[in-house]
Amino acid sequence: MTALTVSAGREEDASLRPLPWQRMAWVTWRQHRTPLVSVAVFLGALAVGIWVAGRTTHHVYAAAVAACESRNSLACPGMANTLLGTYGFLSNGFILQGVPVLIGAFAGAPVLARELETGTFRYAWTQGFGRWRWTLAKLVPLAVMLAAAAGVFSLVLDWYYQPYVAEGSQALGLTAYTPFFPGLFDLRGIGFAAWTLVAFAIGALAGMLIRRVVPAIVATLVAYAALAFAVGSWLRPAYMAPVVTSNLNVPGSAWVMSQWWTKGGRFTFAGSPPQNLLNKYCPNGPAGPVGPGGMPKTTGLAECLTPHGYTQWTSYQPASRFWAFQWIEGGWLLVLSALLIAATIWLVRRRAA
Repeated sequence: MTALTVSAGREEDASLRPLPWQRMAWVTWRQHRTPLVSVAVFLGALAVGIWVAGRTTHHVYAAAVAACESRNSLACPGMANTLLGTYGFLSNGFILQGVPVLIGAFAGAPVLARELETGTFRYAWTQGFGRWRWTLAKLVPLAVMLAAAAGVFSLVLDWYYQPYVAEGSQALGLTAYTPFFPGLFDLRGIGFAAWTLVAFAIGALAGMLIRRVVPAIVATLVAYAALAFAVGSWLRPAYMAPVVTSNLNVPGSAWVMSQWWTKGGRFTFAGSPPQNLLNKYCPNGPAGPVGPGGMPKTTGLAECLTPHGYTQWTSYQPASRFWAFQWIEGGWLLVLSALLIAATIWLVRRRAA
């Protein structure tokens, strides 16, 4: 009798031991291989298309630089326009801004929301693996694989956009395409992978909170758009203190943040001068090409206004800070993703089965 009791107790204890992580990894792959393969196929097809377009873009850029080697070349402006017109829907990068959030919404939101919506989580949580380990084994490997795929894809994007941000592009008149150009900054470097990772983490958390797939996808799209807008408008410009100079020869690749004028050490106006001031000191009107970062080129204005005691100041981020900005943004996005995944696991542990 005692032997039977002891034997049964030992068998029961053995059955309660947590399952090994390897077995849960296999289950995760079996459950989510379709979205993972779909993401790989989607990014692969997109990479091939961008590579084909990039060959033409690089060829046009090389021809444009060759045409502009002579300052008096009449073909230079035309070649610059040709470069901008080549696959123009891709040139500013905005059409590709939706790729990370689409991956996060359609691969991240259903991970937990589908099981919570269908009720299959009740069976999964009664198994020997444990609910928090079950959630961790799902989210972390998927997040790592998606971020890795996005990182490989970003290499293609970085190659494609080299002509737009290269030093020679400034000579072509593409002054708006600095390394910090809003549509391109988070597509290059580590930005694309970091934004894909945070989109996945947002989707997973939304799926846990809403517990329905379609509303969770919509919530992911909205939350991601709000975060991206806030970063581009307010957070990214504050990563590092800008360089402030009264030198008119601001590098063409710089991210010009603001320009203003002073007289006698006191602020007078920002941006373009008042019309009455132009009529008084610049009656013939200064030349009006576009300067660094898309700001009006003020060399002509300086020639008119400087003799009358006005000084132009420029606040800008030099192109040499590109990678510093990339690592700052990628670092806090990684921390945010980890916190969102940790919050998701915590909510799973607290949720009643």
